Amino acid sequence: MTTPVSTSWAAQRNAAVLSDAAARVAGNAVATTSVEKLSLDRRVVTSIDTTVSDLIPDASITDQKHSGRCWAFAGLNMLRASMIKELGIDSLELSENFIYFYDKLEKANGFLERAERDARAGLDLYERNVSDDFDAPIGDGGYWPEVAFLIGKYGLVPKDAMPDTESAANSDAMNNHLATVLRRAGLRVRAAVKAGDDDAVAAAREAALTDVHRLLTIHLGVPPTSFVFQYRDKDKEFHRVGELTPVEFRDRYVHGLEDFVVVAHDPRKSIKINTRYGIDRTDFMVEQPTQEHVTAELEVLKAAAISAIQDGEPVWFACDVAKQRDREAGIWDAALHDYEGLYGVDLSMTKAERMESRESVLTHAMCLTGVDLVDGAPRRWRVENSWGDKFGDKGFHTMSDSWFDEYVFEVVVRASRLPEEVRAALNAEAVILPHWDPML
Repeated sequence: MTTPVSTSWAAQRNAAVLSDAAARVAGNAVATTSVEKLSLDRRVVTSIDTTVSDLIPDASITDQKHSGRCWAFAGLNMLRASMIKELGIDSLELSENFIYFYDKLEKANGFLERAERDARAGLDLYERNVSDDFDAPIGDGGYWPEVAFLIGKYGLVPKDAMPDTESAANSDAMNNHLATVLRRAGLRVRAAVKAGDDDAVAAAREAALTDVHRLLTIHLGVPPTSFVFQYRDKDKEFHRVGELTPVEFRDRYVHGLEDFVVVAHDPRKSIKINTRYGIDRTDFMVEQPTQEHVTAELEVLKAAAISAIQDGEPVWFACDVAKQRDREAGIWDAALHDYEGLYGVDLSMTKAERMESRESVLTHAMCLTGVDLVDGAPRRWRVENSWGDKFGDKGFHTMSDSWFDEYVFEVVVRASRLPEEVRAALNAEAVILPHWDPML
């Protein structure tokens, strides 16, 4: 049964709104002022302060600028805390550009691998998996597993060994041209597979990867093969460690990288608790597994995060960042904006409903560096963001525990911080979800 909009119904509703004083006032206000400002509930805003009972000392804030590298910034910010403590320094920034370069190179190779694999499987160019790949062959986004894979393969370097370039900070033009190279190559790979010419397949892939590498070096620079590491500690004492390769730097200062796991809160009825999941077609690095997480109760995520913070270890987490926030003030609370009071419309949805309808997806990664505990229960969380120091408390933000409940989906912690039933799931075979799942 079809139900078109009736012109008489629309006319009746227009008249009803015009006779509704509350709707008229709201319309007049929204005509000249942002909804985000009008809907702020001042009672909630004034109830939030930035103090917390358990705090990891602040390091200098970082800035991803106009790029989608939050996952890398958060990952490196998480790892640098132990280096700062070990070296006895105030702060240290690791090179996000170094990780970014190799992530792009690996994503390009992964796209070419999938293009060949899909062609050999006889998948049509307009099949969803294939068309999604061609639609976004080399985006900026990523997750914790990429951080671990890339550092495990290439190492890492301090920021001054490979600082950001203009294209690292403003990546649109570079990404557009890389996508053109890959789409063009993808078509040639598919044509060569269809022709049964394996030599042409290999040649097309090699040529494309060479072109991608050339563009990356032009936009981001050539990654260093070695660098001299030296620093001055808090006591003003100078230290010259000497020349190190990126792998030597990693081996010297990154400890237990393989111990970290992704723990997810996913309340959808179709998802089982204490279960290992993987996301199909997220093997962005060839010969690496798909990106995986293990599900757990929300309180497990919080307990593990609190344990890490109390041990001085920041916690990488993924969330739906734009919901119920004041970006300038740097605060999040589940009831921060009273949209329903402004509109007179019911907007309520459960966390599961938001995921199922794609109202909520994972949009940003940051680090938890503090928690305010009252009788052992978290009241608010301190967040290290990567949007520079102009927002929040000089770049640090405050999240109410109510917001954690509704909009935080993943944390990265050492497996040893998890209860036995969750650790057991880490050894089970992963259940594979489609690559369009909201957890990606």
